[in-house]
Amino acid sequence: MRPSGRAPDEMRPISIETGYTKHAEGSCLISFGDTKVLCTASVEDRLPPWLRGKGQGWVTGEYSMLPRATHTRGSREAARGKQSGRTQEIQRLIGRSLRAVVDMKALGEHQITLDCDVIQADGGTRTASISGAWVALRLAVNGLLKSGAIASDPITAKIAAVSCGIYNGTPVLDLDYDEDSSADADANFVLIEGGQIAEVQATAEGATYDEEGLMRLLRLAQMGCADIFKAQDKAIG
Repeated sequence: MRPSGRAPDEMRPISIETGYTKHAEGSCLISFGDTKVLCTASVEDRLPPWLRGKGQGWVTGEYSMLPRATHTRGSREAARGKQSGRTQEIQRLIGRSLRAVVDMKALGEHQITLDCDVIQADGGTRTASISGAWVALRLAVNGLLKSGAIASDPITAKIAAVSCGIYNGTPVLDLDYDEDSSADADANFVLIEGGQIAEVQATAEGATYDEEGLMRLLRLAQMGCADIFKAQDKAIG
């Protein structure tokens, strides 16, 4: 039995509330159970120096966790004067994931920054960030299309992410903190609707696993992402 009482292939409740902030070109509050992440998309005409004049755009991500997102207060990284290695790794993952489903030429000379701020953490913050960031990106791009700033849709597909792991010897979907902190193995899958894989991060923590174990985790991730894709569709109408 999982601590939450869920079945091995059962996601936590997914909620996506769009238009959560007033000023961003796209925004949503995404919840995977008790994990809550505010995702905003900001459209700017300035580009990184190495892209200027090339007729294409850029999509990047930033990630942070509020001090009381967890059960004890963590210090603000701005106060420490530097980002942790974990933060840098996660925001690079967010950027790579979103760029996998964006045609940069069709985006034109625009940069879209996806800010993912964890309000409350209960496992799976990076996967919720990616899944919510796509919704914020979709809304921002809709605005560009409506205004005529771009002529064609640069988003090629939906993308979502979910965690899976081996808990007490059983492959399970969508780990919460209690499971993640004691899992024998855990993995984060970033999947594109239609069957393509954008990224897999898989680690054996307490016990190694074989090829079949990895494939079972992948099949769980495909089931979970199918639920997330439905939630994304519902959110954007």
